[in-house]
Parts: sequence; structure tokens; C-alpha cells
Amino acid sequence: MAHLSVLVAEFGEDVPYVGGLAHGFPFRGERLPFLNRQKGIYRSRAQRGPAALAIQTSAKSPYDDEVVEDWFLYAYRAGDVEQPDNRALRAAHQLQVPIVYFIGTRPGWYKPVFPCFVRSDDPAAQMVLVTPGGLSGPVDEPAPIPLEDPIERRYAVRETRVRVHQARFRGRVVPAYSDQCAICRLKELRLLDAAHIVSDAEVSGEPTVRNGLSLCAIHHRAFDQNLVGVSPRYTVHVSQRLLQDEDGPMLDLLKGFHEVPLHLPSRTVDKPDPERLEARFARFLELAT
Repeated sequence: MAHLSVLVAEFGEDVPYVGGLAHGFPFRGERLPFLNRQKGIYRSRAQRGPAALAIQTSAKSPYDDEVVEDWFLYAYRAGDVEQPDNRALRAAHQLQVPIVYFIGTRPGWYKPVFPCFVRSDDPAAQMVLVTPGGLSGPVDEPAPIPLEDPIERRYAVRETRVRVHQARFRGRVVPAYSDQCAICRLKELRLLDAAHIVSDAEVSGEPTVRNGLSLCAIHHRAFDQNLVGVSPRYTVHVSQRLLQDEDGPMLDLLKGFHEVPLHLPSRTVDKPDPERLEARFARFLELAT
């Protein structure tokens, strides 16, 4: 988990397998995998104990169907309840040891949730309940602990669900724009976000590529605050408030993109939905003065 923390610090919450997780972690003079991409339940050959080290959910899995209010539902491996993978998963519950939950956000990318604990086991349903834990103790060597407070546990599950939703949305939108900002064309992946055109809280705010824009962090914030807008004709507009302000070179960088064409995805099916842009641009014009 300490080595995972380093990868998260390097890549952000969404970590690639190639160039990231594929390197594994050092243990007793060798490098061990973080997970087995071919199987959902992973126990390393170097482990002495019987419990699983990690579990994973594919990016293609219907993640929302696997979440209840306080828990993640996680299925046994299909087949015999007593096969080794299922025994390892059940041992993680019996021993209450921490595990890592790798949730696929797009092919080849994972959000590692750690520490997690298997809090309940139902062999009849072939299902376990998994919940995020916490870290307690010294900053340089914190110990993983279960979250016993139901409110704290519910909050952790909800936050994880939101972040996975955001990571999966980003994993569809940013590649559609060739991994660059649609306004300034910045190509630093760690500084790129997927911005909703219509908020996902609204009826038409589905997490589809056509409802998203790949934006760098500063243009995402400006777009969310209606300081920058995009017309249905795919033209960038900067609010009059910013255009009239004189506050240094950073503001000049924002103003320089006024009435510049938006950089669009190469595939027509991925281009921003003009109807959603029209609704969002109308709001921008109301607030832009």
C-alpha cells in the first residue's frame, strides 16, 4: 500500500497498468504484481498467509449495480465455493486483514481503493461485502484500520463511488480529444479533466463523451464558473468580466482564447452535443457580464 501511494502521487487517483502497476512492488528481493489482470481475486505466490491481497472489478463491469449504501458487493469467482481464489477471499474476511480494491476506470487503468476490508461473507449467495477502511498512526507509517462508524463508512463508500464515476467519465472523454485540452491543447495528462457540459445532477447530464469536454485544470475551473463558455458552433468565449480585467499574464492567457475554435475529437460521434452546449452557453451569457 505504501508503494501504491507513490503511484497515486505520481499519476493521480487513476493509475495506468502499463508504466505504473505493471512494475509491481519489491518484496524480499523480488518484484511482485499488484494484481492479476486475468482474475478478480489475487493472492501472491510469495504470501505466507491464506488471505487475498487484492481484488479487482473490470472497467466494463456495471459498477453502480455493485454498490449499496455502506458497502461494495463483490462476487465470488464462479464455480466451486472452495476453489483457492474463493478461499483467499473468505480468509480476508475471517482474518480481517486489509486488501486493495482495484476498480477499472477504462481499459488498462485502475483506481486503487485502499485499505479495504471484507466485512461480511455470504457463501450461500457467493458474495462478500467490502468497505473502505482508513489509515491511523504516524504519518510515515500509518496502519490500516476498518471504519466502524456507519456514518463515516457510508461517506467513504459514497466518495469512492463519486470518484470512480468521475474517473470512468474522464477515461472516455480525455482520450476522445487525443489526450489534450480542447481549448489550449495542453497535453499533460495529469492536468487534464473531463468537464460536464450539462451537470450529471440534471436529467440530460449523462456521463457520455458527447456531454463532456477535455479541459486542463484551469480551463475546467473557468468553465465550471462560467468565466469561459463554448457556443453550439464550437467557439470558445471568455466572459466580459475577464476581458475587461487587467491582472497580469495568467489572465492574458485566458483572454487569448476568446473566439478561438474549440479543438474537437476526430470522430463525429464524439463531438460535443450542440443542444447541450446551447443550454450551457445560454447560462454562460446570463452570467458572463
